[in-house]
Amino acid sequence: MSNAKNIVLRIQTPEGTKRINVCPGDSITSVYEKVRGAFSFRTNNFTLYCNRNNKDEIASSNSTTVASKGLKHGDVLYLQAHDGISLFPQQQSTSGSSTSQSTPSGDPGFDPQEGMSSTGGSSNNFVEDAVDKTLWAMDGKILRERDQKLCHHNANGCCIHCSPLEPYDEAYLREHNVKHLSFHSYLRKLTGGVDRGKFVALENTSCRIKPGCKDHPPWPKGICSKCQPSAVTLNRQAYRHVDNVMFENPEIVERFLEYWRTSGHQRMGYLYGKYELHGDVPLGIRATVAVIYEPPQETARDKIVLLPDERENLVNELAQKLGLQKVGWIFTDLIAEDVSKGTVKHIRNISTHFLSAQECIMAGHLQNLHPNPFCVTGDSTNQVHMEGYAVSAQCMSLVRDNCLIPTKDMPQLGYVPESSDKQYVPDVYYKVSLFQLSFLSPV
Repeated sequence: MSNAKNIVLRIQTPEGTKRINVCPGDSITSVYEKVRGAFSFRTNNFTLYCNRNNKDEIASSNSTTVASKGLKHGDVLYLQAHDGISLFPQQQSTSGSSTSQSTPSGDPGFDPQEGMSSTGGSSNNFVEDAVDKTLWAMDGKILRERDQKLCHHNANGCCIHCSPLEPYDEAYLREHNVKHLSFHSYLRKLTGGVDRGKFVALENTSCRIKPGCKDHPPWPKGICSKCQPSAVTLNRQAYRHVDNVMFENPEIVERFLEYWRTSGHQRMGYLYGKYELHGDVPLGIRATVAVIYEPPQETARDKIVLLPDERENLVNELAQKLGLQKVGWIFTDLIAEDVSKGTVKHIRNISTHFLSAQECIMAGHLQNLHPNPFCVTGDSTNQVHMEGYAVSAQCMSLVRDNCLIPTKDMPQLGYVPESSDKQYVPDVYYKVSLFQLSFLSPV
């Protein structure tokens, strides 16, 4: 069959999207084989679906063809691994720093050790969270009451002045001071319109050379446009995955702060809780924290060093049985100003930094494993204050591919190393001068 009759199908997975070329007369079994070859799977333990909610299964069959199944050029198929099956190779996550170092006061340094377990990271056995399933099934429209001045119809009618708004409506978000779209509102925006988002895919930045290129010797002896990663332009992320963080009980935080009050040393802990609907933001998600687990660590006034945790698997197992999961991490950056008044210094603000480059890198490392950093610091009234942040997907990719390191003299700036014989680093461009404006979104 001529190439002119070939059609392209896009296969979307939790690890990214790839394209395959098929003919209308090809069997569905042949499609499965091409998908397996495109992703280099070792088994056929996966299923293809026409719908992202794992509906309209495309069963492997020699008698059913691409044309008879109604598949057309540009269609997206969704791949789901069978229960308990690992299809994708485990990627090694990199920490922001390989050696511990002291940092200036007000900028605690974090040093994830090589012995730390990476369980619960970028999971091969992708399981969609219950809150995501609930939100995807929701209509998401913002209901409005009948306007007494502009609406000239009866109570059962509807017009442009009272019809429901989309969850990503800019005027509504601006009026209610919502600075960032929720993740599901962003998905609705992408999948809206006439084409229903048929040709849209979420960005999955990769800073690594694509393996397997046969046109030249491997790096550093050769590289070409086929295997070379594209340059990265840092952009402010329009959406955030979590819109709010709430503690079930104030005693949770008080017990965590007691360590700093008695020792003057900083402290770090993992937040265990669950994700719920957040009604204040259209299609929003709230992380509700039930407990703070403090792993083994060496602490000082201006430094925290994480140690290998032999109890990590046990803690995760207990949390799972209680219906909890890691929803973030928390650290203190507190310096006493007046002990008699109980005030602390205000060191994190728009004139300095909200998160240092080292902390952003640590956040990127942990978000590749578990999302959402949470900082306990001092506010403008010199009281203990908590701020929640999440770094962008671009930052996570740069950290994952070891393309971002902190600077020694300016905590708010990060550094992109030059390419070496061991690693190719793509060009990274930015549109604003402040490091955190491209990488951070407040929760």
